[in-house]
Amino acid sequence: MRSTYRHQVFTECALIVLTLMVVALVLWQLVGLLVLIFGAVVGACVLQTCMTPLLRRGVPRWLALLTVLIVLTLTLALVSWAFGAQVSAELESLTTLIPDAWQQLQERLEGTQLAPLFNNAAERAASLLGNGISQVGMVVVSMGGSIVSFFALIVGMVYFAAQPGLYRRGLLLLAPIKNRPRLAEALDESGKALRFWLGGQLVAMVVTGLLVGVSMWLLGVPAPLGLGLIAGLLDFVPLVGPLIAAIPALLLAFTVSPQTTLLVLIVYTIIQQIEGNILQPLVQQRAVHLPPALLLFSLFAASTLFGVAGLILAAPLTVVVFVLVNRLYVTREEETQ
Repeated sequence: MRSTYRHQVFTECALIVLTLMVVALVLWQLVGLLVLIFGAVVGACVLQTCMTPLLRRGVPRWLALLTVLIVLTLTLALVSWAFGAQVSAELESLTTLIPDAWQQLQERLEGTQLAPLFNNAAERAASLLGNGISQVGMVVVSMGGSIVSFFALIVGMVYFAAQPGLYRRGLLLLAPIKNRPRLAEALDESGKALRFWLGGQLVAMVVTGLLVGVSMWLLGVPAPLGLGLIAGLLDFVPLVGPLIAAIPALLLAFTVSPQTTLLVLIVYTIIQQIEGNILQPLVQQRAVHLPPALLLFSLFAASTLFGVAGLILAAPLTVVVFVLVNRLYVTREEETQ
């Protein structure tokens, strides 16, 4: 009798392990879709943040969403009409100026002790860039093409922003009944933290882009508007993004003079200090504070698992996971003790 019971328990455990392995394998095969879904959630949070002032005034959700979409579309069209040609020209010139600046730097360092170290770093950077491009290509192919993915992302953003309660209730139905109140609170807190973080990050991106663009223009660095745009966009990726954004600026500054390169390095350092010590604490007062070490390792983990798309979404994903773990596990353990 006892042996039969043990055999039954072993069979149940084996089936559970096999089921978990199958689920993990399916999720891994659908990694591109999962990244796309979370990207739509992040976009929906941006729309929700823009809709909040209208919702507080009693405007119906569908009308608030429609108003925000129209305003964003008109704003994007106006900015494209006013600066699109100049930005396009500067970004196109960057594709020519940066390789020339790279070649000049190699010629300057040729024959020096720094040449082997520089060549080794260049080969590693090219290898990482190639791997990143290939990973993006695999994700795009797995999701059915970039155009279809972009369309699905936009539609998903609108659907999530139009009926967030519907999808929230769907997630709660997956949990046991006794755990649903705590899970509901955790979802609400994580969504609020994500909206605050995104709002503050967008403000920081705009300020950083403006500071970099104006500084490069004053220093006489080529394509200042393009460099400001790159710095603002890459500032969405904490820690790593600003470092990547500084590379093309330093290369272009080197074509002007070594003194300009030093000034650009100083300017980028000052801007990052202003952002990290003044701007971020001000705009992220109501958002969750992520420990720098946790954020750094989450960037590496997400980029390893999901490629470049994971690197871009690593910070908002960390915000959500941090709040959920803190609310569902840490707080629960504290209450138990």
